[in-house]
Amino acid sequence: MIVKEAFPLILLNVTLLVASLILYPPLSLFFVVTGVFTALFFRDPPREIQHGVISPADGRIDYLTKKRVEIFMSPFDCHVNRAPVGGRVARIRFQEGKTPPAFKREKNVRMKEITIENDDGIFRVILIAGIFARRIVCYVREGSTVEKGDKIGMIRFGSRVVLEVPEGYRFVKRVGEKVKAGETIAVKDENI
Repeated sequence: MIVKEAFPLILLNVTLLVASLILYPPLSLFFVVTGVFTALFFRDPPREIQHGVISPADGRIDYLTKKRVEIFMSPFDCHVNRAPVGGRVARIRFQEGKTPPAFKREKNVRMKEITIENDDGIFRVILIAGIFARRIVCYVREGSTVEKGDKIGMIRFGSRVVLEVPEGYRFVKRVGEKVKAGETIAVKDENI
């Protein structure tokens, strides 16, 4: 399955492919490659949602504290982001800013913060645009209710996702590990 945001890009790519076949056939290989890459980038595979707090994104964990995990999504990862828990979307905040390469952790970046509240506390998912990711698409609205695993947004072409959890949770993944949206990333800490 491919997300709807891909269709204008795929249509443009097909148009350019046809034009290149007519005007300059060797260029058509470029449009075949970019078409395949676009389809792969905008894929939306089905996910099995696991227990606890789930990862909101595919990628590699490159920063971790007691309450915060940061996931770098390469251009080869699926970029559909999911709700880590069920609850009410209490707030959506957009911040304009710079767009450094997504593998760099910097301040004052372009981002969209989605705050989800439930009985366990406040969970924040922060979608950060990278140098090639100029657009953050949000699928939810303030006041709406989400189920764990629902699609909440997408960042186009390489980016970073941050998840902040409330007190009482601990992360079960470590820096350097690959994660998939939908798999368990944090659980309630029974020692608290």
